[in-house]
Amino acid sequence: MAKISRDSNIVELDGPPLYDYGEKVVSRFNIRNDGTYHGKEIGEILVQKGDVGYVSSIGTFLQQYYIYGVDFYERGTLVGMKSRELASFETDEQESEDE
Repeated sequence: MAKISRDSNIVELDGPPLYDYGEKVVSRFNIRNDGTYHGKEIGEILVQKGDVGYVSSIGTFLQQYYIYGVDFYERGTLVGMKSRELASFETDEQESEDE
């Protein structure tokens, strides 16, 4: 059997989700279409770093990660993202004020 390539050895599903339904979050990175977003070209930017959205669904991937469906209302896109790609809006806002 082939080894499964994983991003990390951490299994997020051992604990509760980091974000809740309706929570305001911000993208930590530019997110490009990997071919799973219908109607956009592969490689096209779906979400830019700093875009704000709300968690509208929580699912799982590879029995390892939570995937958060985030509604980026200003862009009109709903994108599935890993927790490492997101930050709580309140946390991000506080860090900006501290600088």
